[in-house]
Amino acid sequence: MAGLSIAVLLAEKRHAAPLGHPENAARLNSIATQLESLMATGKAHPLNCREHGIESITHIHDESYIANLREICKRGAGYLDADTYVSSGSFEAALAMADAALSGVDEVFGGRNRRVFVLGRPPGHHAERDHAMGFCLINNVAVAAQYAIDHYGAKRVAIVDFDVHHGNGTQHAFYDRQDVFFVSSHRYPFYPGTGGADETGVRDGKGYTINLPLSAGSGDEALLNGFESSVIPALERYRPDMVLVSAGFDAAVGDPLGGMTVTGEGFLHIGKLIRKLADRTCGGRIVSVLEGGYDNRGNRESIMSYLDGIGFD
Repeated sequence: MAGLSIAVLLAEKRHAAPLGHPENAARLNSIATQLESLMATGKAHPLNCREHGIESITHIHDESYIANLREICKRGAGYLDADTYVSSGSFEAALAMADAALSGVDEVFGGRNRRVFVLGRPPGHHAERDHAMGFCLINNVAVAAQYAIDHYGAKRVAIVDFDVHHGNGTQHAFYDRQDVFFVSSHRYPFYPGTGGADETGVRDGKGYTINLPLSAGSGDEALLNGFESSVIPALERYRPDMVLVSAGFDAAVGDPLGGMTVTGEGFLHIGKLIRKLADRTCGGRIVSVLEGGYDNRGNRESIMSYLDGIGFD
């Protein structure tokens, strides 16, 4: 296995944002162009995305929620809550994002490439079992983790979430289980209100959740200290069969929603730490799926730095 596979799913027309909403296709224009150029020159490879159907999604989300989401989208544009919108094509866009994440799992377990990055929208880590929230409709990374367990016999899956917001939906999906180790670094207190350091799992899952709450304005030093002192050692002891990453870049300096100061250098080092972890424990298998990040130019620097960290080789 070698190299990096990339999927680019902007969903500009299908998941059409209301005027002024921060979760829109334009936030990804610069980095999408950069990634397309990388694939055109052969430095990275296009991910072969295929349809997987609804069944894998309903292992994480209630069937009734998915059915209702499909029907709501058919009726046209509107809001599911104060933050989360849909348009007539949003269900298909969300399904395509989930399919890309699942195709990434196929890619790394099938031996074609060791690393996958999915650039796309809508994001997913806030979506709960029975409802959308926080711009998120389907929890792509949670669906991918369950798929790795169900289809590839993974016994231990690590999920690393460094979005500026806590990945509440992902945490709740696996909070009482030890076959998925969930880690989230995030601004705290902040939306969605979860993610305190005392949230470490329940019953069989006790000790298999780590939250790294960071104060507003935190930057590279605080983030990297948390990863180096607690996250990476814990995951190395866990020895996952693959690493899934909820790759949100709204902790970047200048992001209009984040209020944090992580630089490109910080994301580079986070990528290197995740790469080293994966190389030591699971043959380098990493599937990263975009979450937040709402500054077009900032996303380009942050994402390219992260990809340099996990490597193109």
